[in-house]
Formats: sequence, C-alpha cells, structure tokens
Amino acid sequence: MDVLAEFHLASQYLAMAGESFLEAKDDDSHTNLGFFKEDNTIRTWSLDNSGTYLAFSFDSFALHWGTDEAKVSFALKGKSHADIISWISKMAVASKIYKPYNYDLHYDLPFNQNDNYVFELSDKEILNNLLQLRILAQNVLKIFLNKQKLESDIRIWPHHLDTGAFVVLKDDSGKSIGMGMAIPDSLIDDHYFYISGYKGHNSLNLDNFSKLTHGEWKNNGFKGAILPSSNTTQKQALQFLDEAFHQYLGIN
Repeated sequence: MDVLAEFHLASQYLAMAGESFLEAKDDDSHTNLGFFKEDNTIRTWSLDNSGTYLAFSFDSFALHWGTDEAKVSFALKGKSHADIISWISKMAVASKIYKPYNYDLHYDLPFNQNDNYVFELSDKEILNNLLQLRILAQNVLKIFLNKQKLESDIRIWPHHLDTGAFVVLKDDSGKSIGMGMAIPDSLIDDHYFYISGYKGHNSLNLDNFSKLTHGEWKNNGFKGAILPSSNTTQKQALQFLDEAFHQYLGIN
C-alpha cells in the first residue's frame, strides 16, 4: 500500500471515532476532520466535554489521543489493524468514554482494506509532500473564503479524503458552491483543486462559461472546474477559485 493509501486508511480510525462517540448527523459531518497547521495533525471533533480528540500526526506518523494539554502517542509503523483498534478502545475507556469503539465503515475506500495489513511508511518524503498539499489547501480555502466574505468550516471528509468547504450563497439565488482539494481519482491522476456549483441538488449549467486562466471546466460526470495541484502556487490556486466563483455568481 502506498503512502497516500496509508494516510487515507489512518484517517478512517479518526472518522470511526466520530462515528462511535459522537451524535450522528444527517450529513455525516460528525465523522469529518480538521487540519491543524500548528502541529501538522488532522483531528476529530472533540469527543467529550474535556476536549479529547483523536489525531493523526504527519510529523511522527502516529496517532495521538488526548487534549491540547496532555496526549498519548501511538506510532503506526509496524502496527496492525487489531493493534490500533485495541489502543483506541483503551484510550477511550481511560478518558471515561464508555461507548464502544466500532470500526465499521459505511462507505467503500478506493483500495482493498485487509485487516491483517501492517503500516510501513515506505517513504517519509512522500508523507511530507502530502502534508505540504494539506497546508496549501488550508491556506487557499481560508484566504478565498475571507476574501469573498463566505462562511464555511474547512474540513477533511474521510470517505474521499478531500479538504473541502461548502457555502450557500446569501443572495436569494438558491445557489450553493463546493470547493476544495481532492486526492487523485478517476478524474485526474493528481491531487487537484476543484469548485462546483449547485441549485438544490442539481449541478449548475456550464455551457456559457469562459475559459479559466488556470485549470479547466469539466462538464461530463463531474460538473465544475479543476486545477491539478502539481507545480501550482497559492496565488494560482486563488486565481482559479476567484475566476470560477465569479462565473457562478453571474448565472441564474
């Protein structure tokens, strides 16, 4: 399993902590994750009233359980699925969280998951590259949302592992816009920035949209714009989102 797949797999333990310990939400947002640049981690929502969370650390390739004031680390390299389940369960009980930790994904992952798999971290440089992409995505989305005076959490959705934001426009148009950075998939073999528009559950029509300075419009299957992240600067990614967003604003 490559490093990206291992990161994707590691994130599922966090998602299932949300699924196990938090009140379920219809949009599955109790399972999504936050990225924290101050210590290069992704984290669950607080799992109790004390601010306890489960985190994955890019720097140490480990899980962290605890609070900002005190946490326990569990190195993933050489650990199996059973090892991880056992550790999280013990940590929960130690934190007086007595709901059982259930690892039961309600979606499919883009790779075969084997319960006997042992994490190996074959290339730490690739893991650092994945970290830099998350930093880039977080910065771009935060700056874009602030500039456009839009409000949205920036979260990592563990199913597709995209860093995303979603806004409903406050202009009585009924339009909503989703944007973020996705991992390589059937659309493109690269991490990529994306933006798409909706009215209700229907994708907005792109037929009369103009060419973008960076990136391109897609109108078959996925309807929206994409920009490969490789060799893309923060400035270019922001220009991509700005240009596409303003075209969405201009249609009925």
